[in-house]
Amino acid sequence: MPLFDRDTSIFFDEDVLREDYQPESIQERDEEIDTYMASLQPVINGAQPRNIFLYGKAGVGKTAVTRYLLSHLERDVEAYDDVELTVVWLNCNNLSSSYQVAANLVNELRPPGKQISTTGYPRQTVFDMLYTELENIGGTVLIVLDEIDHIGDDDGILYELPRARANGYLSSVKPGIIGISNDLSFHDSLSPKVKDTLCEEEVHFPPYTAGELRSILAQRAENALYEAAYEPNVLSLCAALAAQDTGSARQALDLLYKAGDITRADDAETITEAHVREAQQALERGQIRQGMMELTRHGHLALAAVLSIAIEEETPARVREIYPEYASIGERFGTKPLVRRRMHDHLSDLAMQGILKRYARNHGRSGGQYYEYDLDVTLELALDVVDELEDVDLSLEAVQTAKRRGLCT
Repeated sequence: MPLFDRDTSIFFDEDVLREDYQPESIQERDEEIDTYMASLQPVINGAQPRNIFLYGKAGVGKTAVTRYLLSHLERDVEAYDDVELTVVWLNCNNLSSSYQVAANLVNELRPPGKQISTTGYPRQTVFDMLYTELENIGGTVLIVLDEIDHIGDDDGILYELPRARANGYLSSVKPGIIGISNDLSFHDSLSPKVKDTLCEEEVHFPPYTAGELRSILAQRAENALYEAAYEPNVLSLCAALAAQDTGSARQALDLLYKAGDITRADDAETITEAHVREAQQALERGQIRQGMMELTRHGHLALAAVLSIAIEEETPARVREIYPEYASIGERFGTKPLVRRRMHDHLSDLAMQGILKRYARNHGRSGGQYYEYDLDVTLELALDVVDELEDVDLSLEAVQTAKRRGLCT
């Protein structure tokens, strides 16, 4: 008897529920697609492409619609001898400057053996390299900058590329920028000269409604799950939970996928509403864990300080009690502690993210008002996260107490 066997009751093709799956058609984005297509029309006409910026929260279809339309555009231009189209994709998630964006674009356009270091060159040298690579391609080049809002205030590349032809850096190539931003206010943060130069077309993607998410899930479930794999209300529940939270299709699909995983692990044959509720809790724990891992350096120090006090069962604790532990951990790892007020800001941020609980205390005129903090996640989860961090750790006393309480080995 084999140790592994294929699913016959839950997943028919689980890849259909994954983030990188590209559906053959896009649901519930007809208006946005029409606006987007009108902005892309100059490409098929052989004209200078327009700069297009997409705005909307994560998971509302910006990247999926872009991939869908550009894949069709790449096929459709083949019917015209006077249009040569190249699409270059770059995710700016870990890039914080125009210099880094330009250097990474150079490497996207060069073969592996001729790529450059992303540090150490003069800024103009990197831009000259980029212009050379674009000239070597020629024709129309659409540069897709996903999560472009990560570059922050250093938006020079959004000024340089649109003006490259006018400034004589490019002649045989027509560049166009497609910027995708999760930050709805990114346009407002652009410098005046960038706004004037871009002259971009904007396409706004609102959060999905529960009904729209239900339609998207039904389309995916038809290809991902066996016909009898889920109860009638499962898709509606996934859609409703996601719509109430973020309006994200990604969240709704993740809920359905996780619920299927839990059903499979339980050796059950049908996804139920209870499985969806369990999946919601599991995903929320995962999101909080990811949020804890992605904190700033001082955020990690503040978390470790509260954790140390919680292990000793001395929480909720006031800021004046947390700060010495925070400073001690920071100094032990060579980090100069912030002043107490700034450290308190980090505690407030942790509370906003659901990592800490914050209690307001008011003792009248004699005691005044102050805040106390405690963990809003399990000790085990917080310990697990801090244990993975390379430059933050607990005091020896806290570790010994945790071992004595059986919280770690």
